[in-house]
Amino acid sequence: MSPRTRIFSAITLAAALAGCSREGELVIDQGVGITAVLSSCPDVGIPDYTGDVTLFRSAGAPTADNIDVVASMTNLRHTCDETGEKVYTAASFDVLARRTDTRGARQVTLPFFSTVVRGGTAVQAKRIGQVTINFADGAERAQASAQTSSYITRSEATLPADIQERITRKREPGDPDAALDPLSDPQVRAAIQRTSFELLVGFQLTEQQLAYNVTR
Repeated sequence: MSPRTRIFSAITLAAALAGCSREGELVIDQGVGITAVLSSCPDVGIPDYTGDVTLFRSAGAPTADNIDVVASMTNLRHTCDETGEKVYTAASFDVLARRTDTRGARQVTLPFFSTVVRGGTAVQAKRIGQVTINFADGAERAQASAQTSSYITRSEATLPADIQERITRKREPGDPDAALDPLSDPQVRAAIQRTSFELLVGFQLTEQQLAYNVTR
């Protein structure tokens, strides 16, 4: 579940426990209810096996003694502006690279993707960018930075008012549904899924590069 729609709740048994909260629990100090933190901003992350890339000196030999350049994404950070009709997210990251042959200055350009995914599976948009790494003569390691961005329609990333009401309304002890978790309602779960967006960033790998990452 995206942090944008992550539901935080608390159980308060006495004044000494006021303010303590854990995911999945109910608020009972002022009638049973759920405290929700909702945001239209997407989750931002690097999918498994796409945060590293290995280049080989010659094709067809994915062995340690044939490695040319290894690069990794790190320090992914983002900002989000959800004040307008379009939710704007900017993401930046660093690339740390190492080469095996340090002779001469060298420039290596690596492609990367940024993809907006809705509901965990539906790709809404994809962009391809490039990050260029410059090795100085004699240097084994080098570093570069890159950035990307995305727009999401705010209305598509916002829970309907009736769903928000089901999640956040106070429930008094003795109500028929007082002990029921509103997130167990299939309609609520489906609505959260529909309004869940992610901005995923990773290296644009070939099939061989991806297979190498998975099996190494």
